[in-house]
Amino acid sequence: MTQKKAQTIAILGINGRIGQEAAKAFVAAKWRVIGMGRGNRAELDGVEFVEGDIAFPKQTVRAIADADVVFNAINLPYDKWDKGRAEASLANVLQALEGSGKTLLFPGNIYNYAADQHMITPDTPQHPEKDKGEIRKRMEGMLAQASNDDNIQVIILRLADFFAPGAEGTVFDLMMMSRLKSGILQYPGELSTGHSWAYLPDVGRALVKIAEARKSLPRFENLHYQGHFASGHQMIGAIQDVLPKPAKVKKVPMDLLKVIGWFVPIVREVVIMSYLWDEPHQLRDPKLAALLGADFDTPFRDAVHKTALSYLPAKQRTAPKARLSTT
Repeated sequence: MTQKKAQTIAILGINGRIGQEAAKAFVAAKWRVIGMGRGNRAELDGVEFVEGDIAFPKQTVRAIADADVVFNAINLPYDKWDKGRAEASLANVLQALEGSGKTLLFPGNIYNYAADQHMITPDTPQHPEKDKGEIRKRMEGMLAQASNDDNIQVIILRLADFFAPGAEGTVFDLMMMSRLKSGILQYPGELSTGHSWAYLPDVGRALVKIAEARKSLPRFENLHYQGHFASGHQMIGAIQDVLPKPAKVKKVPMDLLKVIGWFVPIVREVVIMSYLWDEPHQLRDPKLAALLGADFDTPFRDAVHKTALSYLPAKQRTAPKARLSTT
């Protein structure tokens, strides 16, 4: 019997948190995984590393040559999106893909929508609230045009805020858990307001499902990953479950961050986008839900428990089994 050839994915930005989780999921699904980056900081098992920089499309062409699917996991620093830099970064990737017939997976976000657009589906009109949303809307326009003109398939997977064990640089990491050693948990919004979350190991598995179903999808597809919708009370409560003793809960001091933002551009950008914590945005997509199947997501409390435990010293990382099975 002839063995079926493994499918191949090239991940651009292998060192980033979503790039790493995608790589782990595709390796587990028996895909051949090629990871491109400017250095091999992640050193992931099962990933063939290729050194390269998307600023040089020929390097990207070399990295993706054998790939059936390309995942663009590259995201510029939060304060470097302006002056056309985010669009230029994407243009370099699209130039490398032009005429290849490959599938491009692209992670979207909810910046494209207005503050009062609380239920967001693939059919929801895009009315960006801030400049970052305008940038993302333009980038998605570039993707739609490329799928029409450049002989590539483009699939956007829209995601909410990330969290996962070891996922540094997320809101969960930088804001909520940053003062845990002092016995303090912080939350950016009102504890009674709902917020949408994407557990990165589940996102990785969702990307695999989408990639394997790509031939049944149109040339340009916009999918919304629902993930978890939880109030601040629910999120903080799930974190508290696994702490050795209850932490004090404080609100992130946005007024102080505004002052810091005068001197630190990346903090300024975080404050500008803080309106997202005041609005109960939810992602819905029956088409993607059907593709993923019932009970696809890791239960919310399990996901939060695993993530919160990763912030504790090794000797404190044993939580009661009853807690870790709570949904």
